[in-house]
Amino acid sequence: MADDPNYMTPPGYERMRRELLWLDQVERPRVTAEVSYAASLGDRSENAEYIYGKKRLREIDSRRRYLVKRLEKARVVDPATMSGPTVRFGATVVLEDERGERTWRIYGEDEVNVDQGILSWKSPIAKAIMGRQEGDVARFEAPGGTREVEIVEVRYEPAPELPEVLDFSR
Repeated sequence: MADDPNYMTPPGYERMRRELLWLDQVERPRVTAEVSYAASLGDRSENAEYIYGKKRLREIDSRRRYLVKRLEKARVVDPATMSGPTVRFGATVVLEDERGERTWRIYGEDEVNVDQGILSWKSPIAKAIMGRQEGDVARFEAPGGTREVEIVEVRYEPAPELPEVLDFSR
């Protein structure tokens, strides 16, 4: 929903902030210079560098608008300051199902990385286990049908730190 808060961890917020700075201070000025040079070469209608550069500027501006909106709505929650037996945003949970055990961190929508075990608090699994405790069983709809998981463990721990240097180029 458009009015939902944008919950995120401190590293998630910092990553988005750094990407916005990179777009403003590095990427957009670089692409603008390339477009200016390409425009100086003459006929723009058949100038691939100019056409691609303008397209890239539109992509940058679109991403920038997205980041600004998400950061404006951000509600930063530090899992390291939380505790308790109940699954909430920021929890690290161990779930067990017919496939075995899997550990998940319940973080923000912009922090999702399934390979690293990070789910959105709005994902079907997270929605099913929110508010529950160790030993509880939850059901949710998955692409393959209804699944059932048992909450084996709930803990709160610091979110992984960001690397010193982030690569935002795609």
